[in-house]
Amino acid sequence: MALKDEPVVIKKYANRRLYNTGTSTYVTLEDLADMVKRGEDFTVQDAKSGDDITHPVLTQIIFELENKDGQNMLPIPFLRQLIAFYGDQMQMIVPSFLEQSMLAFSKEQERFREQMKEAVGKTPMGMMTVAAPMKALEEQTRRNMEMFQNAMRMFTPFPPVVGMPTTAAPETPSKASTEKSEDLQQLKDQIAAMQRKIDSMG
Repeated sequence: MALKDEPVVIKKYANRRLYNTGTSTYVTLEDLADMVKRGEDFTVQDAKSGDDITHPVLTQIIFELENKDGQNMLPIPFLRQLIAFYGDQMQMIVPSFLEQSMLAFSKEQERFREQMKEAVGKTPMGMMTVAAPMKALEEQTRRNMEMFQNAMRMFTPFPPVVGMPTTAAPETPSKASTEKSEDLQQLKDQIAAMQRKIDSMG
């Protein structure tokens, strides 16, 4: 049995069966997903080698959930961007950015839920109030993008020297501005898609 403040140990055997040492029962990936939702901490170990395989198991849970009808949360543009970061020099800061973004969203989720509940429970005319939580979500996304951009500046190998003339000066801001606009537009499109889903639920 695990100590009260320690994560429960889940052992994975060669036959892919998962054993919860805390309850002395065999469990499934769905059971582990429920444990995560309940806030129960656990680690997964290879029963033979003792290696920590929590990461691949959690990734497998996400894969299973994403393949269930109507449960897709990871939009294709996000998946493409995430794949593109593998092997890139920015790969080392992406995990921290994603973790901080999810922590920030988690802190605001109760407020979002209350606003959504109020919006869905009202008349079709009142449903327009759904714009409030959407605006809050868009603001949170904007702050996350700023945080990511600030982090990327730390890894710029040769920052521009103030006062040094360069022929590329007029061109660079324009290109950066265009890329930023495209990123923001993509985020707005994703938020708009989320709003359409909420409208259809109403």
